[in-house]
Amino acid sequence: MTRALVTGVGAITPIGLTASEFWENLVAGVSGVGLTTRFDTTDMPVKISAEVKDFEPGRYMDGKGARRMSRFAQFAVAAAQLAADDAGLVLAESERRRAASAIATGSGGAIDTMEEILILKERGPSRVSPFYVPTMAPNMGACQVSMHLGLRGPALASVAACASGLYSYLEAKQLIDSGRCDVVLAGGTEAALHPLPIAALANMKALSRRNDEPARASRPFDRDRDGFVFGEGAAVMVIESEARAKARGARIYAELAGGGLSCDAYHITAPLEDGSGAQDAMSEALAASGLQPEDVDYIAAHGTGTPLNDAAETRAIKLAFGAHASKLAISSPKSMVGHLIGGAGAIGALAAVLAIHHDLVPPTINLETPDPECDLDYTPLKARKMTVRAAAANGFGFGGQNGSVIFRKYRP
Repeated sequence: MTRALVTGVGAITPIGLTASEFWENLVAGVSGVGLTTRFDTTDMPVKISAEVKDFEPGRYMDGKGARRMSRFAQFAVAAAQLAADDAGLVLAESERRRAASAIATGSGGAIDTMEEILILKERGPSRVSPFYVPTMAPNMGACQVSMHLGLRGPALASVAACASGLYSYLEAKQLIDSGRCDVVLAGGTEAALHPLPIAALANMKALSRRNDEPARASRPFDRDRDGFVFGEGAAVMVIESEARAKARGARIYAELAGGGLSCDAYHITAPLEDGSGAQDAMSEALAASGLQPEDVDYIAAHGTGTPLNDAAETRAIKLAFGAHASKLAISSPKSMVGHLIGGAGAIGALAAVLAIHHDLVPPTINLETPDPECDLDYTPLKARKMTVRAAAANGFGFGGQNGSVIFRKYRP
């Protein structure tokens, strides 16, 4: 079987505009959560978010092209360019039809829709942007990455709520395993910080209201958690066939071993309380990877900081990993970057890959008072140096969509 290897990484996040900066701040426990600056929060019950700061699209793409992209697509193109640069990726013309993009999102250009509706209402139909439709479409993250890098193979764009980012890695693995492609730029992106979704999620009681201490607001698995923090950003990795990577002497971060998908088939927002739906995805990921539970050392958890999710994920891990669950190191990147929705799984996957590469597990910050229902090892407060042979990343979305992907150290 063809093996799928990670040869490049890129990220645009609330704690760093490169993968290395993201990783440095992640292991240091730096929070990217602060008071929202993108819009006026005076009348909002939630005034905090995890914003990407100092992002300049012109550093990664030409200005005219950037102006015709939604912010979510700009993030995707920037992260993909960083990943391609990191991989030293150069494609001959003959290779472009065997190179693909798989860029997932949850909301696509939802912000553009909200802004154009206001323009239509206040200024009339003649003032609506002619680029609105190709700007807001959720597939445009993948398509813009393909156009930017000249990838002539499939351009895939899964929309699976908070599990979206993990779907892209299963798609990449399938494209490489099948022999259809030799290179896939895979990841997830989201840029939906706007009063409307913030207000809706606040009314749903899904968001933390720690407005007076933003850096302590995202607290997965803590007894005093009160919801997640909305975030934005993207992560993209170069997934390459073993034959191509070895032929060009590429640096190899890890091997993409396999993954699993499932659906709770239960509720539009709440997870199955017993964790059995999420367990199905994790168990399938283990089987697809050819691994036993005891082969995995670390899980980049979904870990949103909502009461229901964290307890259900704990039960799911116990079901999937059995007695080994108590021996796993687990942590939630969302404690620092917030919840990137369609980009969340990609951020978790990046954390898993870098944990393997550096043999270092990032912490879950703000985990000060463990919840008795969340009684596994969630790597509280400080990073941990340890050998990481294999690592999983979890993502569970509204509608009951579940994803789990496993990476492992590459052994020729």
